[in-house]
Amino acid sequence: MLAMSFLGINAVTMMAFYLDKAKAIAGERRIRESDLLTLACVGGTPGAFLARHLFRHKTRKEPFSTHLMMIAVMQVGALIGWFLL
Repeated sequence: MLAMSFLGINAVTMMAFYLDKAKAIAGERRIRESDLLTLACVGGTPGAFLARHLFRHKTRKEPFSTHLMMIAVMQVGALIGWFLL
């Protein structure tokens, strides 16, 4: 169940990045950066990093890149802390 949830949130995150890139190309209204970062916060960080690489989207955007990296560092720290307890 946990693995399916993890895969699901990462699939949703990747789709959101893809849609945002498509909207950027089309000149349409975009998905808010805060929404993309929220998806990363709730477990979609791997999907966010993979989507950035695959779609070449938001790779140099600041402060978005820094915020995403901070989320990843906090999540890794939380996982390490959880395993040590």
